[in-house]
Amino acid sequence: MSEAFDPIIQHGAPTQEYVRRVMYAMLRGRIMETKLSNLYKAGKIVGGVYLGKGQEAVSASLGAALRMGHDVFAPLIRDQAGRMAFGEASLDATRTYLGSAQGPMRGRDGNIHRGRPDEGLYAMISHLGAAVSQVGGALLAKRIQGTLGDSVGATCVGDGATSTGAFHEGLNFVAVERLPMVVIIADNQYAYSTPNERQYACEDLVDRAKGYGVAGHSVDGTNVLECARVIGGAVAAARSGEGPQLVVAKLLRLGGHGEHDDGSYVEPELRQGHLGRDCIEVGKELLIQNGLLTAEQYDAWVQEISEECQEAVAVAQREEGPNPYSEDWSATSSLSLRGLK
Repeated sequence: MSEAFDPIIQHGAPTQEYVRRVMYAMLRGRIMETKLSNLYKAGKIVGGVYLGKGQEAVSASLGAALRMGHDVFAPLIRDQAGRMAFGEASLDATRTYLGSAQGPMRGRDGNIHRGRPDEGLYAMISHLGAAVSQVGGALLAKRIQGTLGDSVGATCVGDGATSTGAFHEGLNFVAVERLPMVVIIADNQYAYSTPNERQYACEDLVDRAKGYGVAGHSVDGTNVLECARVIGGAVAAARSGEGPQLVVAKLLRLGGHGEHDDGSYVEPELRQGHLGRDCIEVGKELLIQNGLLTAEQYDAWVQEISEECQEAVAVAQREEGPNPYSEDWSATSSLSLRGLK
């Protein structure tokens, strides 16, 4: 592994610093999304708001194992914690949701469709499964250019995305090319409102790894220590040349598909069972029990993050949106194709 990276896995276990980084990002994601939810309900946000509540341990474990500017990460709708662990600034999130022209999308696109591709953070694609081939293509381009080094690519998709042709084609492509990629499947039991038994017939989605010829891993998505160990280990394996890694995390989104959806179709037994645990509360208890965090430190983190979040919202709310009379936006990214070069 490059000397530029702090170790995340040592002797088969996640390092204390990595676990603490994951937990901190989980809290940042939860607090930011709670604020965004409140703004949405107050009519301050136009468009959808999709929360990662219940998926933070998975998302943050992935984001914290990667490095912005070196790796490639294509987050999806429930990856606020992973975005922040990867290096996204709070202001990027608030400016995008609130339509500030100072944001990464210059106020031209909302919510989760934001990114900084030059730094390896890709904007989310709504077409499910497409991010797998997108990241795979970026890694192949790096290989052709001779700049791949020990870079890793990653994305996190839902169980519903595994039913799409784009997912199959993308994963088959990265497997054949043996690219250093980690694909996380957040198996949250529902593709929107469609339950798993109507999604796939195999016993477990991890069984598909063998068919693609990639390494397969399963993890309890409610347990931050297990997520850090398995997901961090998968990233380390990809980085060390062991090829694509598929991780299936069992969990339950603790809300609807988005803030517009009450999630009333979710079976009560699931909500009340093991998968319905709040990974934040479980993580806090586990870290304190294992001497990785104190209750006082946890409370200080919450206070610090809450103040950061509030300031980011306040800044974004003061900023102007795009001016339609002076905006030079174009649907074409190539300057030569829009007559500007």
